[in-house]
Amino acid sequence: MAVTFRQLEAFIAVAETHNFTRAAERLRMAQPMVSSLIRELEAELGFRLFDRTTRRVQLTAAAVEFLNDARRLTSDMDGALRRARDVGARRRGHIKVGAPPLLAAALLPKAIREFAQSSPGVAVSVVDRSLAAVHELLTSGDIDLAVGTFRRNEDGIARIPLVPYLIALLCRADHRLAAIARPRWRDLAGVPLIALRRGNGIREQIEQGYAAAGLNAEPAFELDQLTTILAMVEAGFGITVLPLYALSALPTKSLVARELIDPMVTREIDVAHREDRSLSPAALDFVRLLRLNATELQSPR
Repeated sequence: MAVTFRQLEAFIAVAETHNFTRAAERLRMAQPMVSSLIRELEAELGFRLFDRTTRRVQLTAAAVEFLNDARRLTSDMDGALRRARDVGARRRGHIKVGAPPLLAAALLPKAIREFAQSSPGVAVSVVDRSLAAVHELLTSGDIDLAVGTFRRNEDGIARIPLVPYLIALLCRADHRLAAIARPRWRDLAGVPLIALRRGNGIREQIEQGYAAAGLNAEPAFELDQLTTILAMVEAGFGITVLPLYALSALPTKSLVARELIDPMVTREIDVAHREDRSLSPAALDFVRLLRLNATELQSPR
């Protein structure tokens, strides 16, 4: 059956006005078009909808029963179209974003605040877990966007580059290395290191930088939580090496960040989504705000 929304609208208008001319005026179309739509609908349904007299148009007995169904169908369609237009206009919807905790703390709050101002009807949920867990949630479809460092050319995953970031030294402001504007990795020789345990992407970058300088990364302390690491550094037990934006996410008054050079160890932060799922207008706007705010990750606040 090929009943159309316009046919139902014409039927309801004629039923409520009892007149084809007034129905046409309500619908802002020519009266012959209304008549044509009614004939098409009658052909599809297999019965007459109206008995016509010289004075008015009356519903047939079969049409009386159909009228409530037609009103319900058009109301449901109207509601669906309004909701779809609201999604298209970013007036409603829901975006689920995943990111590792440090990156989530450094990047997402400001982007979400700005997004709430431009799209107040769209809710944003944040999942702050390990990069591996975030990647799994993305591939399973449980989140819409993932922010982090992802493998290149991975099947089924589309990446939008946000910004490269540097690995930096974090130490107390009164530490001797704080006096060097751009310390080299070999300057870390003999200095107690407080680091994340192995199995973390940041730890891999630390070992890469130490190895390039001919050093072994042998931490004095290996910990799981970044807040504990920074507390140990603040207490004077050593230094740590983290992304440059770490102080943005975990502000402290006593620590400073210094870019490490020779070599400069960088990684690219991406926002990723599944290739088989188109991003909604709201999600595209959120990605735009992420890109605008990501440049702030290149320098500590």
